[in-house]
Amino acid sequence: MNDYQQRDLAHIWHPCSQMKDYESLPPLFVDHAKGAWLYDEKGKAYLDIISSWWANLLGHGNPVINERIKAQLEKLEHVIFAGCTHEAAITLTERLLPLLPKGLTKFHFNDNGSSSVEAALKIAFQYQLQTGHGERTRFMCLSDGYHGETIGALSVGSMDQFARLYQPMMMDNIHVKAPDCYRCPFHKTRENCQGDCIQYAEETFAQSAKETCALIVEPLLQGCAGMRVYPAVYLKKLRALCDAYNVLLICDEIATGFGRTGKLFACDHAGITPDIMTVSKGLTGGYLPMSITLTTDAVYNAFYADYSEHKAFVHSHTYAGNPLGCAAAHGVLDELMDHGVLKKAQTLAPWLTEQLTQRVGEHPHVGEIRHIGLIHALELVADKKKKTPYDPSRRMGYELYQKALSKGLLLRPLGDVLYFNPPLTISREELTFALDVLEDVLQSLS
Repeated sequence: MNDYQQRDLAHIWHPCSQMKDYESLPPLFVDHAKGAWLYDEKGKAYLDIISSWWANLLGHGNPVINERIKAQLEKLEHVIFAGCTHEAAITLTERLLPLLPKGLTKFHFNDNGSSSVEAALKIAFQYQLQTGHGERTRFMCLSDGYHGETIGALSVGSMDQFARLYQPMMMDNIHVKAPDCYRCPFHKTRENCQGDCIQYAEETFAQSAKETCALIVEPLLQGCAGMRVYPAVYLKKLRALCDAYNVLLICDEIATGFGRTGKLFACDHAGITPDIMTVSKGLTGGYLPMSITLTTDAVYNAFYADYSEHKAFVHSHTYAGNPLGCAAAHGVLDELMDHGVLKKAQTLAPWLTEQLTQRVGEHPHVGEIRHIGLIHALELVADKKKKTPYDPSRRMGYELYQKALSKGLLLRPLGDVLYFNPPLTISREELTFALDVLEDVLQSLS
């Protein structure tokens, strides 16, 4: 353990960590970073294959984003966004508007992903109240969903490891059994799936829709559930159910937005528009905390009235619309749209799928390789034929994480699911290095 690590552990409480684990594996000290690589104080390189919690969309130290922020810094670093506005926010909304699912027209700026979800929930609740449906006070969500770790966001998630302790504090919401294509109860393959599992949602809507103000989902990819990918047809059917029962649809694109799934937004795969959509992470390329809660005109208009009617959305964040965050987002759009990064990533994705399949697809403990865009995930199992998971107490994913880190690859699995969620700017050569390390550490599985 070096001096930096000792000083860190003396006072810093790291997120999503059992701090006692750091006694045997101290936090990686990152001195600097460039592209897809992190470097420690001795210059050793580590490939950031998880994009620093999925946020670093276009590589560390991206020169285009850097220049955007530098230019903005000399002009305006921050200003109150209630009663004031600025060029960077105005032009950002104008650039995003034609790229969004058609019909999303209003932008409510927040300062992180969980905050944008909280805003979405409050907007949906208040919308129903102000359109004459005060009986609609509950939310539906998919099992194994994740939408953040503030109390409201936890309440519409179904990840027990995050939420179990806080149940007494949380809202009583309605949980719909989510698709699980690897262990499909209808024994369908991904190729012949028609979204039969929508029947669970249909049953829930028939029973509880009258008291539901909104359904919130991660479109096509349930991230913390282990990068579970479900088909676009299921999302289309959810949209149709919401329409039939007058329930708002909230799509949480915090992890899936800005090219992660191969299209600019996951909703684009299904050709649907949610009533409310949240974006963050890739929005600023992981540079600065910023998020946006997007709505349709129909939702926005329910709040537009004379002051005396008390219909305003009284919800604020100190750093809402931060000019530096907006500048970073401009840099992201420059790279994605003007410099062709998204097109290059779309070409690289099938190559990565092919390589993973060839190199580890037949491994006796790799149960499934799932993928969407450049995101790829391997579910590790004790018995491949029976799809039996490992005993969680073995912490198999954590064990492989440590071995990969020693070889220069930063993995950080989701339980026993290893995944690649790299910057869209990653090269084939860098991915080959990651594949080599992955293949090496998988040899230790038993």
